[in-house]
Amino acid sequence: MMLSPERLDLPDYEYLAQRHVLTYMEDAVCQLLENKEDISQYGIARFFTEYFNSVCQGTHILFREFSFIQATPHNRASFLRAFWRCFRTVGKNGDLLTMKEYHCLLQLLCPDFPLELTQKAARIVLMDDAMDCLMSFSDFLLAFQIQFYYSEFLESVAAIYQDLLSGKNPNTVIVPTSSSGQHRQRPVLGESSMLEGVEASLFYQRLENLCDRHKYSCPPPALVKEVLSNVQRLTFYGFLVALSKHRGINQALGALPDKGDLMHDPAMDEELDRLLAQIPDLVTSVTASPEASCLPSRTPHRAGFSWRPLHHARKVDAESDGSTEETDESET
Repeated sequence: MMLSPERLDLPDYEYLAQRHVLTYMEDAVCQLLENKEDISQYGIARFFTEYFNSVCQGTHILFREFSFIQATPHNRASFLRAFWRCFRTVGKNGDLLTMKEYHCLLQLLCPDFPLELTQKAARIVLMDDAMDCLMSFSDFLLAFQIQFYYSEFLESVAAIYQDLLSGKNPNTVIVPTSSSGQHRQRPVLGESSMLEGVEASLFYQRLENLCDRHKYSCPPPALVKEVLSNVQRLTFYGFLVALSKHRGINQALGALPDKGDLMHDPAMDEELDRLLAQIPDLVTSVTASPEASCLPSRTPHRAGFSWRPLHHARKVDAESDGSTEETDESET
């Protein structure tokens, strides 16, 4: 068994804690108990093998509750990757969607995904535009990645920004935890603060200390410094936009390809071609039907962990509000 370099430098208990092994063990045991009648037919060893294979492949988060999806950095990265792979055809087709429509897509993978997180991600893209404006898939995805993966970090950043605007300089910053699954309302920033912003160097001094406390849930401090070193002053949302567009931060997170490659997934394309080749009669009948032209293009996604049929117990209620209002184009 090959060990990663950090594994060789850490005691066993620290490595297990860093990789959140206990979280997965607890989840596996819960699933084992809830499905013990079905699992008894195949054996516990096979169950654990398939469970941890699904964790390694990133499919274990499909159709799971939000509290589990956000429980570990690996879960968050897996969810981002699953969302991209399932719905990248939206970008390939050039479709522009509203915030509510993107939220419906998120709910297809996580029925109880909170609307507030989707709204915050959309605000990074839309800035001062109305929340019902249209957004491209790539713009929304990269903004959503920053907001979702670094959610707790950004809440603390918002508090620091607000303190700097008001002239406060507290010695401590309250850092929210992810265990409760609750997300505080982001401080309301007035028009003057949006226009003027704060001094970038002072902002970075405060963020540097914050990054030390957020060792596993913040962008690399060197890249944050790089973002802030290019400007003298910046606004809160200007900072978030810069993070979402920074290639190095996207690569450090490791969940998504570069923006230019978001529409390409050769492995998924090959798998889809193989599946379609196995059902030529079905494809012919669907494409020949008059209703086919009205159907949205969708990329089939892989099922989640096969031992977890009860994930589907909660039906997805992800309907949009039916609004047909559109703008000519999205300003990003």
